[in-house]
Amino acid sequence: MELYHNNMSVCAQKVRLVLREKQLYPIEHHLNLRAGEATRPEYLALNPNGVVPTLVDQGVPILESTVICEYLDEQYPQPALRPQSALQRAAMRLWTLRPDAGLHQACGISTFAIAFRYQMLALPAEEIERQIAAKPSPTVRENLRQTIALGLEAPQVAAALRSYDHTIGQIARQLEISRWLAGDAYTLADVAMLPYVCRLQHLAMSWIWDDGRAAVGAWLTRCQARANFSGIADYLDAHYLQLMRERGAESRPVIASILEER
Repeated sequence: MELYHNNMSVCAQKVRLVLREKQLYPIEHHLNLRAGEATRPEYLALNPNGVVPTLVDQGVPILESTVICEYLDEQYPQPALRPQSALQRAAMRLWTLRPDAGLHQACGISTFAIAFRYQMLALPAEEIERQIAAKPSPTVRENLRQTIALGLEAPQVAAALRSYDHTIGQIARQLEISRWLAGDAYTLADVAMLPYVCRLQHLAMSWIWDDGRAAVGAWLTRCQARANFSGIADYLDAHYLQLMRERGAESRPVIASILEER
């Protein structure tokens, strides 16, 4: 088994949480996304989308983090990360669908506008343009260009932050009903949401669940106390964390103003 991933990628974090839960330790290939390693021909031969992660098991590449997580739970069923009840599995899948239904995009836009744009701004102009041009979608290219230039004032950022905040509200409401997101046990639903909540914590934005959403903080503490959280904790980059923490703290007044208008 081989895993092509990036240390700070939220999608890769999901897969590593499942691997650690199953006590599976694949050969790891870390890709430097800023250096464009995910768009090199040898990687595109494995994953034509040019994104991480990619899991190779029994010689077969498996793409998309949500699919990888379900595959791992089917192929390596102990300990189980899907509920036995069909109704609870349906509830679980509603959570696992959320990243692909908009949460991942909201996270990416928010993180970039708050912090990662400063990494790009430190590069020569021609390198910035090269990285923008490498994005396959014209919409993604234009959004990236605007976010680099304008940060939190870019036109798509306010909607992304509000969408992200809305998801936190939904998590909070569910956790007032059940201990975990799909019932009484930790499942792929919790795996799916955890990296996105951790990202807000790394951006010094845990204040968004301080007022009336304490259940989110308690759930996060429970998740971080589990042994499989090493799938995130062991890979955190101190330089990224410092950048996110500092830029997130200084951005708080602007973010709070945007969220007050929701």
